[in-house]
Parts: sequence; structure tokens; C-alpha cells
Amino acid sequence: MRRSAPTPSSRTGPGEGMRALHRHAARFVLVWLGSLAVARATVPIPLPDFDTVRANHRSTDLVVLDRHGETIDTLRVDFRERRGQWVPLNRISPTVVRAVLLSEDRRFHDHAGVDWAAVASAGWDWAWTGRLRGASTLSMQLVGMLDPALQRPGGGRRLEQKWEQMRRARELEAFWSKAQILEAYLNMVAFRGELRGIDAAARVMFGKHPHGLGPIEAAVAAALLRGPNASVERVAHRACELLADMGRPGRCDHLVHIARPWLASTAAATADSVRLAPHFSRLALKAALPSVTGHLRTTLDARLQEVVLATVRRRLAGTMNTAMTDAAVVVLDNRSGDVLAYVGSVGENSSNQHVDHARARRQAGSTLKPFLYAQALELRYLTAASLLADTQLDVVTASGLYVPQNYDRSFAGQVSVRSALASSLNIPAVRVLTLVGPERFVRTLRRLGLPLEHDGDHYGYSLSLGSADVDLLSLANAYRALAQVGRWTPPRFVPEGASANDSAPEPESGFEADAVAGPAHPARPFRQVIDPMAAWLVGDILSDRQARARGFGLESVLATRFWTAVKTGTSKDMRDNWTLGWSSDFTVGVWVGNSRGASMRNVSGVTGAAPIWHDVMDWLHREQGSQPPPPPSGIERQDVVFEGGLEAPRTEYFLPGTAVAHIQRIRERDGKGPGITHPSAGAVLALDPDMPLANQGLRLSARPMPGLERLHWHVNGVQVGTGPSVIWRPTPGRHEVSLRTPQGQVLDALHLTVRDVPRQARELQAAHD
Repeated sequence: MRRSAPTPSSRTGPGEGMRALHRHAARFVLVWLGSLAVARATVPIPLPDFDTVRANHRSTDLVVLDRHGETIDTLRVDFRERRGQWVPLNRISPTVVRAVLLSEDRRFHDHAGVDWAAVASAGWDWAWTGRLRGASTLSMQLVGMLDPALQRPGGGRRLEQKWEQMRRARELEAFWSKAQILEAYLNMVAFRGELRGIDAAARVMFGKHPHGLGPIEAAVAAALLRGPNASVERVAHRACELLADMGRPGRCDHLVHIARPWLASTAAATADSVRLAPHFSRLALKAALPSVTGHLRTTLDARLQEVVLATVRRRLAGTMNTAMTDAAVVVLDNRSGDVLAYVGSVGENSSNQHVDHARARRQAGSTLKPFLYAQALELRYLTAASLLADTQLDVVTASGLYVPQNYDRSFAGQVSVRSALASSLNIPAVRVLTLVGPERFVRTLRRLGLPLEHDGDHYGYSLSLGSADVDLLSLANAYRALAQVGRWTPPRFVPEGASANDSAPEPESGFEADAVAGPAHPARPFRQVIDPMAAWLVGDILSDRQARARGFGLESVLATRFWTAVKTGTSKDMRDNWTLGWSSDFTVGVWVGNSRGASMRNVSGVTGAAPIWHDVMDWLHREQGSQPPPPPSGIERQDVVFEGGLEAPRTEYFLPGTAVAHIQRIRERDGKGPGITHPSAGAVLALDPDMPLANQGLRLSARPMPGLERLHWHVNGVQVGTGPSVIWRPTPGRHEVSLRTPQGQVLDALHLTVRDVPRQARELQAAHD
């Protein structure tokens, strides 16, 4: 209990006590008069009205809205303190109001801003002890929040500040109602730590909205007003006193244990906050800065976002592959570039839900092939009917011999460009890159917005198979450029006019025509990256089920009941799985994998990402169709026939000046008798440190010739096999490979070098064995 002020009779003598009383009273009067003079000489800042204070209130959380005004997320944008939304008085629990009045201002409804009885009691205590204690009403505390000059300094207010606070409180009560004062106080007062205002305190500490707080929570919240950072024991003691005043003394049992987790959770997430698109919201905020206030309207569609997220979770939950734990999806509007759906992770089910997998860079796999073929078509190096050899290929590079393999490790022989791209054959793609050149291809990919950090020499010919790291958002937007017949614009996160930073790069070819953009999408600057005819032709190939049948079958998950163009991709060791494609209106990109970068065995683009892509596309077109785009002006149409029935006759499309009607087979190079076709002369090979040496083999192959089965293979003079093709177990060093007759006559010979496994890798391999 509070000790009462000493009376004169408690002193050493009546005379001494009376003299002390007069000294303190005189000092009190002198200071009071001095403070009055100072206060009258100061010109105060006019107090704002209630409506202004409420209108100027800003939550520290930005509310992110979808394109229809529905809340999809909240983002913390002010880290000085933590404020929630302004809460009307009728939406605050009456129990909280009662507890606060009992704690801070019991005669709130009876005074006009200053509780003179409390002031007199405080003055008496000060006169006897020389110590000031609080006598502030809610009105006095509120003016201290409204007027910076009256804010409480670290050592407490001086007496003249106290007098001015009292005077301004009476001024406030002259034009604010009691209800307005109480409402503003509860929305502005500090509770604990960085929490300010009843909305932040209720939803962060107690996990409830302000109207749902009960007696114990109300008592704890009110107890914090006296000492926001007091110990749990002190807060609990004060709350227990308030509960007794509220007629609920029985609620004090175990109050310390009840209050402890509340007071420790001041940095917790806000209760009942929407977190539908956290990764997208941060990108939208970055695009909108600095012109952003309490609400940010974005391009996202909340309903579509929910469908996509549910689809991803359902598909991942149904897989039997434990390594396939994460996924990302991006849905773009083809014409405007608006991001309609953006799933960066699957949330709590993800192995790392805070990683934005739509922006994380991963190996692209075969997803870069459409851009490579488009460039070769644009340069007139190839046509859609040109034949490519899907046979053993050795490419000599500065770092050694590059030997690409198809996904199924088989060869299709001679195939057309249409079949090679639609079926995603690897070796033909490498042959195309030898025509285009890695450096020229890198420049095209960069102009499409892909974040390639190195030059063409760094990637080499493996770039055709996706050795570069890209992110899903950039890759999906590059595919949107194909849907827009080669025109590239950046993706858009906020509607036109909502951001000062939403500007496209300087246009190279003008503006989109209104007929393409549509009345709902104003013309935007664009960059013509790919020839329109080449881009359209690639889309036509990727939508061709017949051409895709060689690699995927006619009725795979890539087939839709409406027109779509689609491409899959799988990175090295099956760590990343991609499916990207577009319809007449939308581009959808999907990535599936895991945050650890672990291999997903037996998972391909068709079994991993493609089912999600198919489901999302199907939902987007549940009520609308998708028609194939018409051929661009100038493209030529020609019936073609393949020599020897290599492929079925068909109608093909050609860029101007490249059309042919009869496609001849690729002729084998002339040779007089048998000759070695694999490996190449002078090849430099390296043993794989990740594979046991006993499992590594090099295929030795010769040109097909009658009687070839009677020929013998020798390495360094030692026979290793007979026939058209044998497997030799390589050993480090320089070797001579020769093809001989049974009588020992050398028909062909070459030299190659096999590099040893690094010593550290060999030691690890031996330890594993």
C-alpha cells in the first residue's frame, strides 16, 4: 500500500513540523506561480481536432489489396514502433474501457480535463516529500501525445510543463467529446515494447481483436499503461488489483503464468492477418515505392491465387517423391504483363517457406530451347522442316570434349526441327547452338530479361540444354514475349498509375497496337526481341501434339482441350523441374523441386511440374476458350514431303524466302571402308568423380559396313572387343584406339587422353566403397 504523507505530529516536535510544512508550501506556491508565468509566455501549437487525428493515423502495416480490392497481405513498413488500424470506440471491448479508467482516470466522466482532487493529493505529497507523483488524467496524457512539446522527457516533466499540460487538457475538453478523447487515447497509448494502440496490443500480444478481449486480458493491458516495460510479476500484481476493483478477484490465480507468454510475444505475428501472397507483396511494394500509403492495390487476383496455391499443395501432397517438397507458380496476363498469381512457396508445408522460389535462380534445363530455335529461324539458318541429326555427337571445346545425351539416352536419327523442338531432343539443340553461337544466344536471352551473369564462353554449348541459372518469374515473362510474337515488356505488379517506378525500358520498336493491348490495357513501351514470324512459328511447334508425340505421346498431361503451347525442362541430376506455356490470354510458369537442391529421381517435367501447369490452365479457361493466333503477315505456307517417308507429309510454315517442298535425307560422309565415328581424334576425356570407376565406360563406334561384326577394337595394342560398337573401361593417360581386321590390319586409328580423378575425390570414393 502507498504510504501516507507524514503529519506534523510525527516529527520530532510540533514547531519543527509546522516550519517544514510552511517551507514546502511556500516552495510549491513559488514554483506554481513561476510555471504559470512561463506557460503564459509560451505560444502553444494549436491542438488538432479529432477527425484530423484519426485521419492522420497510420498503421505500421501496409495493407496489400488484389486487383478487386480484396486484402491479400499486410507488410510492415514502419519499424520505429508497431501500430495497428484505428479502432472505433464501439469496436473496443467495454471491459477494456472499464479497466483503463480504473487504472488511469477513475473520475474521467466527472472532470473537465484536470482531476483537481488528484492534483491536490499529489501537491500535498510533493510538499511533504519533495517528490512528484502522477495526477494525469486521460485528457492530460492525450495532449502529451498530440503536442510534441508536452511529451514526457526521460527525467519526467517539469512543473511548468505539468501546468501547461493541465491547461491544454482543459482546452482539449472544450471541443472534444469524452468519447473522442477515450477513443483517441486507446488508439495512441503505448502498451509494451514497440506496441502502440489497442489494435496492435490486442492482436499481437493476446491474439484477438480488440472487441474480443476478456477481463484478464483487459486488466493486463490496463496494468501495462503504468509501466509498459515492467516485470511480469509487477504487471500481474497490478492486474490483480484491477480485477478486484472490477469485482473479479477470483481471476488472479496463476496470473503470472498466464501473463508471461503474452508479455513475451510483443514481436509475434498479428492475429488473423491475411498472408495469401507474401513474396509477391514485397515485390509489389518495391515497385510502388515511394508513392504508397496505407493501402496498395496490386495486379494479383485473390481468387486465382487461392486456386493456384491449393492446386500446388494438392499435387505435392499426392506425390510419392519425398524430395519434391517445394514449388512456385507465376501466372501472367499476356497483353498487359499483369502478375495475376504468384506462389513463391507452399507455405508451412515447404522445407523453407521464406524462400521465394519464383525468384530463386535454378538451372533452366530444356526451357531455353524455344528461344534458341527462334533465333536460328530468324537468322534463316534453319526452317521448321530442316533435318537435324539426332546421333552421337562429340563437340571439342577448350575445356575438353562435350558429349551431350538425350533424356532417355537413345537416338532418333534424322528428325525435323519441328519434331526436335516439340519432343525436346537434346543433341539436335546442341547442333543448333553450334550454328547460332553461344555468345549471340546469351545476348538474346539477356534482352528477354533473363539474368545471365556470364558470357557465352563460360556456358559453352551446354547452354542449349539450360546450363544457365534463371528464375521462374523472368523465364515466364520471356515465354510471354513468345506469346506476344516476340515483344517483351516487364511484368507488372501494380496497376498503371499506382507506381512512380512502373516504367518499362526505353522502347526499341514503338508501342503495342490497341488491337493487341485491348481497351482495358493501355499501350505500353515494348522491345521487339524476336522476329514476329519466328516467335509465332515456335509457338505453333510447341502446340503441335503430333510433333510432340515422339517424346511425350499424344495424350500426355501437356495436352489441353483448348489451344496452348508448352515446354518442359529438367535440370542436371533432376534437381529442378519446369513447365512453361501459354494460351491466347495467359502465360503460366511452374517450377518444382526443393530448397536443398537434392535430386528428384524419376521425376520429369511431365510428372512433376506439368500436372500443376495443366490444372492451372484448365481453371483459367473453365469459362473461356483459347484460339490459336493467326499467322503473321508475310509467313509462307508450303506442303512438304520427306524423302523415304522419314516423317509424314504435312503443311509447314516458312519465313519468307526459305520455303522448300521436298526434304532430302542428310547424306553420310563418304568413306572407303570402315572408320571410327566415336570418339573423335584428339579427344580429352575426364573420369567422373561422382561415379565408381568400375561403372564408367566409353563407347567405341564405327561406321556401319557389311561384315563389320568381324572387325576388332584395340586400345594400346590390346584387343578390347569386336563388332560395330563396344564399351571400353577407360584408364587415365594417353591412349591409341585402333580398328583392325581379324588378321591385325589397321583400318582406322586415333589418339585420345583420359584425365585422372582428382586425388581428394578418389579418396572419398575409396572411403565410400
